Amino acid sequence: MAACKTQPPAPAADSSSSPPAPEAVQEALQEPQRPATKLIVGLVIDQMRPEYLTRFAQGFTEGGFKRLMREGFVNYNTHYNYIPTFTGPGHASIFSGATPATHGIIGNNWYSREEARSVYCAGDPDEKPVGSETGMAASPHRLLVTNLADELKLATNRRAKVVGVSLKDRSAVMPAGHIPDGAYWYDKTTGRFITSTYYMEQLPGWMQQFNGRQLAKQYLDSTWTLLLPEAAYQNSGPDNQPYERVFAGRTEATFPYVLPELQEQNGGYDILSSTPWGNTLVTEIALAALAGEGLGQDETPDLFTVSYSTPDIIGHDFGLRSRELHDMYLRLDREIARLLDALDAQVGEGNYMLFLTADHAAADVPQFLMDERLPAGYYPEGELKAALNKQLQQRFKQQELVEYITNDQVYLNHTRIRAAKLHLEEVQAEVVNYLVLQPYTVDAYTGSQMRQNEYSGGIRHLLQMGYYRPRSGDVLLVLNPAWMHKISYATTHGSGYTYDTHVPLIWYGNGIKRGGSYRYQAITDIAPTVSQMLGIGLPNGATGSPILEVLE
Repeated sequence: MAACKTQPPAPAADSSSSPPAPEAVQEALQEPQRPATKLIVGLVIDQMRPEYLTRFAQGFTEGGFKRLMREGFVNYNTHYNYIPTFTGPGHASIFSGATPATHGIIGNNWYSREEARSVYCAGDPDEKPVGSETGMAASPHRLLVTNLADELKLATNRRAKVVGVSLKDRSAVMPAGHIPDGAYWYDKTTGRFITSTYYMEQLPGWMQQFNGRQLAKQYLDSTWTLLLPEAAYQNSGPDNQPYERVFAGRTEATFPYVLPELQEQNGGYDILSSTPWGNTLVTEIALAALAGEGLGQDETPDLFTVSYSTPDIIGHDFGLRSRELHDMYLRLDREIARLLDALDAQVGEGNYMLFLTADHAAADVPQFLMDERLPAGYYPEGELKAALNKQLQQRFKQQELVEYITNDQVYLNHTRIRAAKLHLEEVQAEVVNYLVLQPYTVDAYTGSQMRQNEYSGGIRHLLQMGYYRPRSGDVLLVLNPAWMHKISYATTHGSGYTYDTHVPLIWYGNGIKRGGSYRYQAITDIAPTVSQMLGIGLPNGATGSPILEVLE
């Protein structure tokens, strides 16, 4: 044990000096007081690149993104500080100030050796859906730390209200923490918003009234056309691109999209998630929750988390250069303006503080890059397991030593390895030896390396910050930039490259000065910053630091 450091003895008092005046002592002890905040709003855009704020700006209104940037403080160089960059880990990290190495949400899904199956980050088999017989029963039971919501609840003896809403269950659950007043998400089978028995036994009255409006049914009777004239979309690609998802019943991905003709073959209410009306549904449920829960109506600060999932779904389906994504962001700008107007009216301008960020960014479509003669590619993830097992059988004379591959991680069969009296580290090393010879690989690292070393920078550090031993794989694969596994849709995300890690971060409202900074900020700095604003405890796994420029 290291020796305890002791403080040196204080110097003898100088009797010739006069003691400071009581007023000076009191002034020195007082910290600058921020004006009281009645409501914190955590606004997350699923799969947003910061460049969209400029690339699509020509079509934005003055009351949405432009208002936030004009009147708020922008951290232009904010990044995720771990791999993998997915929705579940992203929402967990934003609100906990921790990386997956600490909070345990290492992916949207991961392989559980104990259960011998893939498990979902927010799925909870011990709970039941509330508001639907068919919806997902979700909870934060796999989240291993407290987050901003939990600490606010504890600091106020549960007087503070905490509510989270989103289309995706994980995007409502992870931000709202373990002890919220409610977390609500969209049931794509019924078109209603639901929750689970983890939170309550029946939906509150305001939610029942909201579901009674049957907005999803109304929106299914719509046609998605371009919001603005064709000339406004010069910063996106042509309407019909070969990389885009084509809805069942269509022969090409082009406007207009007549939803009454498409809904039956494309999941019914689920198709709304792939259109701008998915964002409209989130705005509507946010407005209903704001009024129904009476958020920001007393001197105890509340927390309201709102996550827009449709940008991610449309980004996956159509790609980053598509007309569909461009048009969706123009419409999302209007949704954000509506939300800001409602906050002004119900909470009061100057009485709330809002931050906007994203849970990850995204990669360009590799085929698009290749067509532009830029380096990119695909690798055959589906064939990798068989190839590795063949390699390991040749070396160790044992079959099926690879148990599962997901999230660019290889899970070995520990039971077979022990039974054959093999050394786990030798098997891991052989997997690495195979992977580093493949044309799609930058490098590969073993779980043993993640545990035994401490990396201070680069890709290895990002891998380590995303590695949680009980849940992570035995070997972690790093692909070439702009490479990904073969997929049936346009593009994806998950890497540690800047196209996936770089996200927007805008602060707006109570106590926020206008300005911006290009200093590097980690996504894990958000929760400690808000904690300091509110004067509450840091989330118990937080590794980030407060952003001084925002607090000054």
